Amino acid sequence: MSDQTKAAIKTVPASGKSDRFPSQIKYIVGNEACERFSYYGMMGILELYLKNRMAMGTDGATEILHLFGTAVYFLPLFGGWLADRWLGRYWTILSISLFYCLGHGTLALFGTSRAGLFTGLALIAIGAGGIKPCVSAFVGDQIRPHQEHLLMKIYGWFYWSINLGAAAAFFIIPWIYIKAGYSWAFGVPGIAMGVATLIFYLGTKHYVRQPITRSEKRIRFFPVVWHALTHQKERKPGEKFLDVALKCFSREEVEGARAVIGILIIFASAPMFWALFNQVNSTWVLQGNNMRPFYFLNGETMQGSGAVLVMIWVPILTFGVYPLLERLGWRPTALRRMSLGMLLGAVSFVLCGLIQARMDHGEKLNIVWQLVPYVVLEAGEVMLSATALEFAFEQAPKQMKSVIMSFWLMTIAGGHFLIAVFTNLNSRFVHARGASEFYFYAVLMFVVAGLFIFCATRYRERQSEPR
Repeated sequence: MSDQTKAAIKTVPASGKSDRFPSQIKYIVGNEACERFSYYGMMGILELYLKNRMAMGTDGATEILHLFGTAVYFLPLFGGWLADRWLGRYWTILSISLFYCLGHGTLALFGTSRAGLFTGLALIAIGAGGIKPCVSAFVGDQIRPHQEHLLMKIYGWFYWSINLGAAAAFFIIPWIYIKAGYSWAFGVPGIAMGVATLIFYLGTKHYVRQPITRSEKRIRFFPVVWHALTHQKERKPGEKFLDVALKCFSREEVEGARAVIGILIIFASAPMFWALFNQVNSTWVLQGNNMRPFYFLNGETMQGSGAVLVMIWVPILTFGVYPLLERLGWRPTALRRMSLGMLLGAVSFVLCGLIQARMDHGEKLNIVWQLVPYVVLEAGEVMLSATALEFAFEQAPKQMKSVIMSFWLMTIAGGHFLIAVFTNLNSRFVHARGASEFYFYAVLMFVVAGLFIFCATRYRERQSEPR
C-alpha cells in the first residue's frame, strides 16, 4: 500500500450518520463561493469595460469576452491532467490559486493598458481553469462509500455556493465600480480570491486525499482508442468497436476507455447550451442596457438575479420536484434532467427574442421583463450543469475523475468559442440584429437538444466503482 493511500485512509473521519455531510465539505464550499465571487465579479463588468473603456466596440467586446471564457474552460484539461498524474487535487488547487490572485492584481493595477489587460486575463484563465475540475472532483472525494446516495444533494449545495458567490459579485462589484472606479472593482475580486485560498488551506488536516494515479495502473485512453481504430480489420463478427484492443490491453483499460467514450458522446451536445447560457454576460447585458432600470437593477446587475434564481431553484428541485417525481413513479435520472435543462435553454431564448422584438419596434421596456427568460434559463442550468457534475463523477473511471470533470468544463469552453465564432461571422457577413439573433440560437438549441435526447436514450449507465 502506497504512502498516499495510507494518508487517504488516515484522513477519513470516523463514521457518523450516513445522511450527514462530511464536516470538511464546508471548507470546499466556502472556497468555491469566494472563488466564484472573484471570477464573476470580474466577468460582470468586463463586457462594458471592453466596449467603453477599452474602445473595442460591441462585437469586439463580445468576441474578446467569449475567447477569454473559452480559455478559462479549456484549461481545466491541463488542471485535471496535472492533478491526476502529478500533484494530486489538493496541491493543484492550492498552487494554481496563486496564479489566480496574481491575475486579479495585474488587472487591477495595469488593466488600463492592453498589455496589462491581456496579461491579467491570461493569469486568471490559468487560475480559474486549472483549479475548476479539481475542486469539483475533490468534493466527491470526501464522500465515504456508504454515503454515495448523498452525491446529488452535495453537488446541489456545491452548485448553490457557486451561485451565492456569483449573486453577491454581480450586485456588489458594479456598485464598487460606480463608487470607486475600475481599479477597485477589479481589485476586490482579487481580495476575495485570496480569502478563498485561505479558507481552502484551513481545511487541510480534514481532507480525504486520493492517491495520485501515476502510482497506480492508469487507463491509457488514447492508446486504447488508437489501437482499436487502426486494427478494425482484425475485429471478429459480433465484437464491439473497442473489443479488438483486448489483445494488447487489459479488460479494465478497455472498459474504462469505453466508459470515457460514452461520457464524451453525452457531453458532445452540451456546448450549444453554453453558447446560449454564456450570453447572459454579453448579449443579455447589452439588451438590458437598452431597457429602463428598476431601482438597482440594470443590464449589469441583472446578472445577479440569475445566480439568485439558481439558489432558489436548487432546493426546490432537489428537495421538492425530484422527490415528488420519484413518488409519482417517474425517476428523474441524470440524463432526463439534463435533457429537460437543454429544452428550457431553448425556450428562454424564444422569450428573449419576443422581448427584443418589442424593443425593435420602439418600445422602451422595463428591465424586470428580463426576469422571465432568466427564470426559465436558470432552471435549465440547474438541471443540466449541477446534474452533469454528479453524472461525471459517478460515471468516470476512478483514475480519470479530474480529467472527465475537465472534459465537462471544456463543453463550456466550446460554448464560449461558438459565440465568438458566430459573433465574428455575423458582424462580417450576415449582419443580423435584434430578435432574429435570439431566435437563431433558440432553433439551434432545439435541434441539438433532440440529438442529446437521442444519445441519452442509448447510453448505458456504469455502476459506481468502489473507492
